[in-house]
Amino acid sequence: MDALTRRRFLRRSGVAAGAALVVGAGGGFGLAELLATAEKGPDVVARDEDKLVIVTLYGGNDGLNTVIPYADPAYHAARPELAYAPEDVLHLNESLGLSPGLSGLKRLWNEERLAVVLGVGYPKPDRSHFRSMDIWQTAAPAAPVATGWVGRWLDGTNASPEAAVSFEPVLPPLLAGSTRAGACVTINALQLPSGIKKEMISALGKTQQDEPELQARAAKAFHDFLWVDQLVREAEKAEPSTEASELTYVPGTGTGGDSLLATQLALVSRCIEAGVPTRVYSVSLGGFDTHADERPAQERLLKQLDDGLSGFMDRLAKTEAGRRVTVVVYSEFGRRVRANASDGTDHGTAGPVFVLGSGVAGGLYGEQPSLTDLDDGDLKATTDFRDVFGTLLGSVLHADPAQYISNHQFKLLPLFGAPK
Repeated sequence: MDALTRRRFLRRSGVAAGAALVVGAGGGFGLAELLATAEKGPDVVARDEDKLVIVTLYGGNDGLNTVIPYADPAYHAARPELAYAPEDVLHLNESLGLSPGLSGLKRLWNEERLAVVLGVGYPKPDRSHFRSMDIWQTAAPAAPVATGWVGRWLDGTNASPEAAVSFEPVLPPLLAGSTRAGACVTINALQLPSGIKKEMISALGKTQQDEPELQARAAKAFHDFLWVDQLVREAEKAEPSTEASELTYVPGTGTGGDSLLATQLALVSRCIEAGVPTRVYSVSLGGFDTHADERPAQERLLKQLDDGLSGFMDRLAKTEAGRRVTVVVYSEFGRRVRANASDGTDHGTAGPVFVLGSGVAGGLYGEQPSLTDLDDGDLKATTDFRDVFGTLLGSVLHADPAQYISNHQFKLLPLFGAPK
């Protein structure tokens, strides 16, 4: 089949929007072979096996009602109906505390497994959801670029298709490189449009002799599309390691009472325990665009976040592989300081970023933005988000941050040093 026909197929079938799309990847191999590689010896385990889980909160989470400056009179004056009373806040210190819905994260804070980076943003804030998320995911605030910061790392390391996996409905720009891309895997197994069968996708993935390079790459994308989906399905069925077998099984599919984020994280933990060699996972939770009646809506979302993350972190802490995982949680912007007339908040600028893990030095990093020294009613960012991602590139992916995030003078954070 020629490249044009493949392209027409993609357009008509909707496959690219709903499932994996990986380009330029290496050859496929099964889970048993992956586990066998992990069993070769301690040197293999000690090699760069640290993993990163990126949690994106879509919609612009209100950072001031997540990490709350409860002791600041300006906070209560700016949002009289939205502000939390000091006695309702989970105190981190004498001035800041977590939302009451984040009790699990507060426990992780007490155990020094949670770092909170304050006032994170970027120069010349853009209040568009699309543009701001694009800036965070590409790490390029000056002008739009076509690749994400993880995607550029995939390019630079000639990564195989399982190196970065998203359990979201579509592949986030974060994982798109110029020659490589992460894999997007649906939660509830591969779902193809009516009339499209796996056999048809498999046929599209077969390369032909003397095929032009672009056609061969298109074919490889279809091959990897099916292979990564199969890899994750095998992980769901695989026998866990000795350590993991002693844990209560967490199902990888959605069941009653589970949030979608918890389901995504359960599948991530299952892959980690099964030995899937993915280095970066991307998951997400949406709905944070709280323009009206914010408190009950945000409280529900933060409770979902808290339940998902705290259970995930506790499970990770019980295995050697899990203890090598770092989690980062961010949103595209915070909200304006002053509440609006609908008991909500409008698009703002800076907000907190959470970094969690057994190797994380828990504590506060950076400076809480002033609530009285504002930029046209918005917080002034005190930490550049590229310094957070640069730190994760260096300390978790063991890469040179400058190679994958350009035009930035890094101020890397001591997130993985001794506890503060």
